[in-house]
Amino acid sequence: MVPHTYHELRSRLRIALAFNAVIILAEFVGGFLTNSIGLIGDAGHNLVDQGSLFLALYAHILTAKPATDARTFGYHRAGIVAAFLNSFILMLTAVGITLVSVQRLMTPVPVPGGWVMLIALVSFAANLSIALLLQHGAKDDLNIRSAFWHMLSDAWVSLGVVVSGGIILLTGWSILDPLVSLLVVVAIARGAWPLFKESLEVLLESTPPGVSPAQVAATIESIPGVKNVHDLHIWAVEPRLIMMTTHVQVDGDDQALTSDLLQAIRNRITTEFGIKHVTIQLETECCHPEAVHCDLNRLAGQHPRPEILHSHH
Repeated sequence: MVPHTYHELRSRLRIALAFNAVIILAEFVGGFLTNSIGLIGDAGHNLVDQGSLFLALYAHILTAKPATDARTFGYHRAGIVAAFLNSFILMLTAVGITLVSVQRLMTPVPVPGGWVMLIALVSFAANLSIALLLQHGAKDDLNIRSAFWHMLSDAWVSLGVVVSGGIILLTGWSILDPLVSLLVVVAIARGAWPLFKESLEVLLESTPPGVSPAQVAATIESIPGVKNVHDLHIWAVEPRLIMMTTHVQVDGDDQALTSDLLQAIRNRITTEFGIKHVTIQLETECCHPEAVHCDLNRLAGQHPRPEILHSHH
């Protein structure tokens, strides 16, 4: 099969976004008119996928946008901001659905199972169609693969609402509707919480998971000719773009500041930690010896991070 071009994938993602937006609107309106919190919950879960589809499309468009004078890192961080806002809104949605569901469990409201079943069935078919639309592109593109699995999982959630609508239609047990919505809340939280946590860590410029600054410093200091490592910073512009800057104090005079030593440090950091964007300042003495960050061992003693010291193994 001929691989899908950039424009074909972009078109498919746009169609999927439009299609999913219609599903969300239909389920919200249908849920409101039929008193079904299960449908409203499923619409909320569809919002997880809308965020996933939007980020996949955004990341896809970014591949064609170069960095500019005003934005030397390009537009990578904008995707993280979108992910943070999307996941935060979803967490609030999950809380709202939970409160309404608990209220409905205390005072049940009659729900027309037939309408719930019909609307959820349309949602199931639409979600499955979107997943199939993205299936071929998912083979080669990580972002589109993520969106594909999101849509497929949402189809199964919609199928669960179909089943609950069928049981309500046959038995009249309207209490099943808020019970199903609580299960949907769990699905929303499972999708939104990791996205919220990861995007927040990136925005706070935390050290990326699996990377220990103490181990990075020790690795550089183990290279012959290196006396001391300080002013070390490791952060991510976005999860796939990890950056590092550091000052490295070396033995001897200016003759020691050779490209060979610089290359040796770069090679070790890239090989052992997978960090490719590195800025290293070599110096023969610490520019500001009184500053605590000139000795990372003292800094590590003040703020131990045992959870990351063992993560890189």
